Amino acid sequence: MTGLAASALRAGAAAKGENAIKKLELNNAAVAAAPIIQRRLFMPENTHAIIEVRSLCKRVRDATGELTILDDIDLEIVGGTSVAIVGASGSGKSTLLGLLAGLDNPTSGSVRLLGHELTRLSEDERARLRNGSVGFVFQSFQLMPHLTALENVRLPLELQGGIDTDEATARASALLERVGLGQRKRHYPKLLSGGEQQRVALARAFVTRPAILFADEPTGSLDATTGQAVIDLMFELNAAHGATLILVTHDTDLARRCAHTVTIEAGRVAHKGESV
Repeated sequence: MTGLAASALRAGAAAKGENAIKKLELNNAAVAAAPIIQRRLFMPENTHAIIEVRSLCKRVRDATGELTILDDIDLEIVGGTSVAIVGASGSGKSTLLGLLAGLDNPTSGSVRLLGHELTRLSEDERARLRNGSVGFVFQSFQLMPHLTALENVRLPLELQGGIDTDEATARASALLERVGLGQRKRHYPKLLSGGEQQRVALARAFVTRPAILFADEPTGSLDATTGQAVIDLMFELNAAHGATLILVTHDTDLARRCAHTVTIEAGRVAHKGESV
């Protein structure tokens, strides 16, 4: 690990403790090859699924007793497609996204991600799987404040290892040019607008060429015009890289841009099919 990567981890840990490390870990997604784009989600028998969910349940306890967040979820997603998970606030859609990515453990049921049964993996094993195949975009950007835009985008490659500094810098720089921030590479997040920060986050998510991109309310912190520009860019980058896009949103217009929609109501799948 380079000095930059090590210092970033130490600073993140000192600032926010274990939660900062977990959030940083989410951005270390990488894969060498992306699957062919397909517009299928609920597949015929014998077609390989990149994500398979069976009888998934998530329950938690609070002061009033046991609360069911997700109940009996079944889902299959083919590589290369785009899927919007929609539902009202509190319906369980963000919880489902976290379970699909292995960020949390279900109470019961199973999640198979890229052929790996997540419930059989340790936390470290799930982290290694994500680091090799998954990218994330968050509503609140999750940029490292003490790193420049270029350093933020380059960081996942440094943490991944196996890529020299010059190559990592070239790849990060090229993506920042692609998202229109070629003149802002040396700026720190506090000097960037919200839209610019989310574009840095998009570049960071794609720099390692992930097989799957998870996006949780990616425009939730942006105004309508800026949000639209970021979404256009996200779909453009996703098409270019051929990744599977799975996003959580309450925006029906955004959901319609995905090939398929999964609607969650009161913790259960109320509808799944092609977007209309």
